[in-house]
Amino acid sequence: MLYAVFMSSALPPCPQPQEPVDTPRLLEVGTGPEEPCLRADAARNRARLLEAATRLIAEHGVAGVTMEAVATAAKVGKGTVFRRFGDRTGLLTALLDHSSARLQADFLAGPPPLGPGAPPRERLHAFGVAVLHLCADQLDLQLAALPEPTRRHLHPSNQAMRAHLLVLLRQLLPGEDCELLVPVLLAYLDPALIHHLTRQLGMPMARVEAGWCDLVDRITAARPTAGAPRTSPTAAPARPAGTASRP
Repeated sequence: MLYAVFMSSALPPCPQPQEPVDTPRLLEVGTGPEEPCLRADAARNRARLLEAATRLIAEHGVAGVTMEAVATAAKVGKGTVFRRFGDRTGLLTALLDHSSARLQADFLAGPPPLGPGAPPRERLHAFGVAVLHLCADQLDLQLAALPEPTRRHLHPSNQAMRAHLLVLLRQLLPGEDCELLVPVLLAYLDPALIHHLTRQLGMPMARVEAGWCDLVDRITAARPTAGAPRTSPTAAPARPAGTASRP
Protein backbone atom coordinates (compact mmCIF):
# COMPACT_ATOMS: atom_id res chain seq x y z
CA MET A 1 0.00 0.00 0.00
CA LEU A 2 1.51 3.32 -1.00
CA TYR A 3 2.21 6.13 1.41
CA ALA A 4 0.02 8.38 -0.75
CA VAL A 5 -2.98 6.45 0.51
CA PHE A 6 -2.40 7.90 3.96
CA MET A 7 -0.88 11.31 3.20
CA SER A 8 -2.85 14.35 2.23
CA SER A 9 -1.86 16.12 -0.98
CA ALA A 10 -0.79 19.36 0.67
CA LEU A 11 0.43 20.51 4.05
CA PRO A 12 -2.62 21.79 5.96
CA PRO A 13 -2.45 24.61 8.49
CA CYS A 14 -1.25 23.76 11.95
CA PRO A 15 -4.14 21.67 13.36
CA GLN A 16 -5.75 21.64 16.76
CA PRO A 17 -4.79 18.19 18.08
CA GLN A 18 -7.64 15.78 18.63
CA GLU A 19 -5.67 13.59 21.00
CA PRO A 20 -5.35 13.19 24.77
CA VAL A 21 -2.32 14.50 26.61
CA ASP A 22 1.21 14.19 25.20
CA THR A 23 0.14 15.03 21.64
CA PRO A 24 3.06 16.56 19.70
CA ARG A 25 2.65 19.91 18.02
CA LEU A 26 3.28 20.18 14.32
CA LEU A 27 7.00 20.38 13.66
CA GLU A 28 7.94 23.85 12.52
CA VAL A 29 10.40 23.75 9.65
CA GLY A 30 12.34 26.40 7.86
CA THR A 31 14.75 27.56 10.55
CA GLY A 32 17.01 25.85 12.99
CA PRO A 33 16.54 26.03 16.77
CA GLU A 34 19.35 28.57 17.01
CA GLU A 35 17.69 30.98 14.53
CA PRO A 36 13.98 31.33 15.39
CA CYS A 37 13.37 34.22 12.98
CA LEU A 38 15.49 34.61 9.87
CA ARG A 39 15.82 37.91 8.06
CA ALA A 40 14.19 37.93 4.65
CA ASP A 41 17.50 37.75 2.79
CA ALA A 42 18.76 34.95 5.04
CA ALA A 43 15.53 33.01 4.48
CA ARG A 44 15.94 33.40 0.72
CA ASN A 45 19.52 32.16 0.94
CA ARG A 46 18.40 29.15 2.95
CA ALA A 47 15.68 28.29 0.44
CA ARG A 48 18.16 28.68 -2.42
CA LEU A 49 20.64 26.37 -0.70
CA LEU A 50 18.00 23.71 -0.12
CA GLU A 51 16.85 24.00 -3.73
CA ALA A 52 20.44 23.56 -4.90
CA ALA A 53 20.89 20.52 -2.66
CA THR A 54 17.68 18.99 -4.01
CA ARG A 55 18.94 19.43 -7.59
CA LEU A 56 22.24 17.80 -6.71
CA ILE A 57 20.46 14.78 -5.23
CA ALA A 58 18.32 14.43 -8.36
CA GLU A 59 21.39 14.63 -10.61
CA HIS A 60 24.08 12.86 -8.61
CA GLY A 61 22.45 11.15 -5.66
CA VAL A 62 23.06 11.90 -2.01
CA ALA A 63 26.81 11.34 -2.44
CA GLY A 64 26.90 14.44 -4.66
CA VAL A 65 25.68 16.67 -1.85
CA THR A 66 28.71 18.26 -0.22
CA MET A 67 28.91 21.66 1.39
CA GLU A 68 31.22 22.82 -1.40
CA ALA A 69 28.96 21.48 -4.16
CA VAL A 70 25.88 23.12 -2.67
CA ALA A 71 27.69 26.45 -2.30
CA THR A 72 28.80 26.30 -5.93
CA ALA A 73 25.35 25.35 -7.20
CA ALA A 74 23.71 28.13 -5.17
CA LYS A 75 26.45 30.62 -6.11
CA VAL A 76 27.27 31.56 -2.52
CA GLY A 77 30.36 31.21 -0.40
CA LYS A 78 30.99 27.91 1.36
CA GLY A 79 30.95 29.73 4.70
CA THR A 80 27.31 30.67 4.08
CA VAL A 81 26.36 27.00 3.86
CA PHE A 82 28.18 26.16 7.08
CA ARG A 83 26.65 29.12 8.92
CA ARG A 84 23.16 28.16 7.82
CA PHE A 85 23.28 24.38 8.46
CA GLY A 86 26.32 23.71 10.64
CA ASP A 87 27.49 20.60 8.81
CA ARG A 88 26.46 18.18 6.08
CA THR A 89 24.17 16.24 8.43
CA GLY A 90 22.36 19.48 9.30
CA LEU A 91 21.90 20.24 5.62
CA LEU A 92 20.54 16.78 4.82
CA THR A 93 18.27 16.88 7.86
CA ALA A 94 16.83 20.19 6.66
CA LEU A 95 15.94 18.51 3.35
CA LEU A 96 13.87 15.94 5.25
CA ASP A 97 12.03 18.48 7.38
CA HIS A 98 9.23 19.22 4.93
CA SER A 99 8.18 15.59 4.50
CA SER A 100 8.42 15.15 8.29
CA ALA A 101 6.09 18.11 8.77
CA ARG A 102 3.62 16.70 6.23
CA LEU A 103 3.62 13.35 8.02
CA GLN A 104 2.94 15.03 11.35
CA ALA A 105 0.14 17.11 9.86
CA ASP A 106 -1.46 13.95 8.55
CA PHE A 107 -1.29 11.91 11.75
CA LEU A 108 -2.44 14.87 13.84
CA ALA A 109 -5.36 16.07 11.70
CA GLY A 110 -5.44 14.18 8.41
CA PRO A 111 -8.04 11.68 7.28
CA PRO A 112 -8.30 8.32 9.04
CA PRO A 113 -6.89 5.79 9.48
CA LEU A 114 -3.64 7.76 9.76
CA GLY A 115 -5.41 10.77 11.27
CA PRO A 116 -7.99 10.96 14.07
CA GLY A 117 -11.26 9.08 13.73
CA ALA A 118 -10.04 5.49 13.45
CA PRO A 119 -9.48 3.03 16.32
CA PRO A 120 -5.99 3.38 17.83
CA ARG A 121 -4.75 0.02 16.58
CA GLU A 122 -5.75 0.88 13.02
CA ARG A 123 -3.98 4.21 13.40
CA LEU A 124 -0.83 2.43 14.56
CA HIS A 125 -0.99 0.17 11.50
CA ALA A 126 -1.43 3.13 9.17
CA PHE A 127 1.30 5.16 10.87
CA GLY A 128 3.91 2.45 10.44
CA VAL A 129 3.00 1.84 6.81
CA ALA A 130 3.22 5.56 6.09
CA VAL A 131 6.63 5.88 7.73
CA LEU A 132 7.94 2.76 5.98
CA HIS A 133 7.01 4.07 2.54
CA LEU A 134 8.23 7.58 3.27
CA CYS A 135 11.54 6.15 4.43
CA ALA A 136 11.82 3.82 1.43
CA ASP A 137 11.21 6.71 -0.97
CA GLN A 138 14.04 8.71 0.64
CA LEU A 139 16.21 5.89 1.93
CA ASP A 140 19.61 7.14 0.77
CA LEU A 141 18.87 10.60 2.14
CA GLN A 142 17.50 9.17 5.38
CA LEU A 143 20.64 7.10 5.91
CA ALA A 144 22.99 9.97 5.11
CA ALA A 145 21.12 12.31 7.45
CA LEU A 146 21.11 10.00 10.45
CA PRO A 147 22.67 11.85 13.38
CA GLU A 148 25.06 10.15 15.75
CA PRO A 149 23.35 7.61 18.04
CA THR A 150 23.36 9.87 21.11
CA ARG A 151 21.49 12.61 19.21
CA ARG A 152 19.19 10.45 17.11
CA HIS A 153 16.29 10.25 19.55
CA LEU A 154 16.41 13.95 20.35
CA HIS A 155 15.53 15.21 16.87
CA PRO A 156 12.14 17.02 16.89
CA SER A 157 10.60 14.71 14.28
CA ASN A 158 11.61 11.61 16.27
CA GLN A 159 10.21 13.12 19.44
CA ALA A 160 6.94 13.92 17.67
CA MET A 161 6.63 10.31 16.45
CA ARG A 162 7.44 9.04 19.92
CA ALA A 163 4.73 11.22 21.51
CA HIS A 164 2.17 10.13 18.91
CA LEU A 165 2.87 6.43 19.46
CA LEU A 166 2.74 6.94 23.21
CA VAL A 167 -0.73 8.46 22.96
CA LEU A 168 -2.06 5.54 20.90
CA LEU A 169 -0.44 2.87 23.06
CA ARG A 170 -1.87 4.40 26.23
CA GLN A 171 -5.32 4.23 24.70
CA LEU A 172 -4.85 0.53 24.00
CA LEU A 173 -2.82 -0.46 27.06
CA PRO A 174 -3.81 1.67 30.04
CA GLY A 175 -1.65 0.85 33.01
CA GLU A 176 1.20 -0.61 30.94
CA ASP A 177 4.67 0.92 30.77
CA CYS A 178 4.08 2.31 27.29
CA GLU A 179 7.16 4.51 27.40
CA LEU A 180 9.28 1.36 27.13
CA LEU A 181 7.10 -0.09 24.36
CA VAL A 182 7.45 2.95 22.10
CA PRO A 183 11.18 2.37 21.39
CA VAL A 184 10.39 -1.20 20.35
CA LEU A 185 8.01 0.08 17.68
CA LEU A 186 10.32 2.89 16.58
CA ALA A 187 13.23 0.46 16.20
CA TYR A 188 11.26 -1.33 13.47
CA LEU A 189 11.00 1.96 11.54
CA ASP A 190 14.73 2.73 11.69
CA PRO A 191 16.09 3.62 8.22
CA ALA A 192 19.13 1.37 8.70
CA LEU A 193 16.87 -1.61 9.40
CA ILE A 194 14.63 -0.80 6.43
CA HIS A 195 17.75 -0.64 4.23
CA HIS A 196 18.88 -4.02 5.56
CA LEU A 197 15.49 -5.68 5.04
CA THR A 198 14.61 -4.26 1.63
CA ARG A 199 17.98 -3.83 -0.07
CA GLN A 200 20.37 -6.25 1.57
CA LEU A 201 17.88 -9.07 2.14
CA GLY A 202 15.61 -8.18 -0.78
CA MET A 203 12.35 -8.35 1.16
CA PRO A 204 9.34 -6.88 -0.65
CA MET A 205 7.76 -3.89 1.06
CA ALA A 206 4.50 -5.81 1.47
CA ARG A 207 6.29 -8.27 3.75
CA VAL A 208 7.86 -5.48 5.80
CA GLU A 209 4.43 -3.83 6.15
CA ALA A 210 2.90 -7.10 7.31
CA GLY A 211 5.69 -7.47 9.86
CA TRP A 212 4.91 -4.03 11.26
CA CYS A 213 1.21 -4.79 11.62
CA ASP A 214 2.01 -8.14 13.26
CA LEU A 215 4.36 -6.44 15.73
CA VAL A 216 1.69 -3.87 16.60
CA ASP A 217 -0.90 -6.59 17.11
CA ARG A 218 1.40 -8.63 19.35
CA ILE A 219 2.40 -5.65 21.48
CA THR A 220 -1.15 -4.37 21.86
CA ALA A 221 -2.78 -7.74 22.48
CA ALA A 222 -4.83 -7.96 25.66
CA ARG A 223 -2.60 -8.52 28.69
CA PRO A 224 -3.65 -11.10 31.30
CA THR A 225 -4.72 -9.70 34.65
CA ALA A 226 -2.26 -9.81 37.52
CA GLY A 227 -1.83 -13.37 38.81
CA ALA A 228 -3.64 -14.95 35.87
CA PRO A 229 -1.72 -17.75 34.13
CA ARG A 230 -0.22 -16.89 30.75
CA THR A 231 -1.16 -19.34 28.00
CA SER A 232 0.68 -19.88 24.79
CA PRO A 233 -1.39 -19.04 21.69
CA THR A 234 0.01 -22.14 20.03
CA ALA A 235 -0.64 -24.54 22.90
CA ALA A 236 -2.93 -27.46 22.13
CA PRO A 237 -6.23 -27.49 24.03
CA ALA A 238 -6.30 -29.73 27.09
CA ARG A 239 -7.90 -33.16 26.59
CA PRO A 240 -10.23 -34.77 29.13
CA ALA A 241 -8.50 -37.24 31.43
CA GLY A 242 -8.27 -40.72 29.99
CA THR A 243 -8.54 -39.58 26.38
CA ALA A 244 -5.88 -41.15 24.24
CA SER A 245 -3.85 -38.86 22.05
CA ARG A 246 -4.02 -39.37 18.31
CA PRO A 247 -0.83 -40.23 16.45
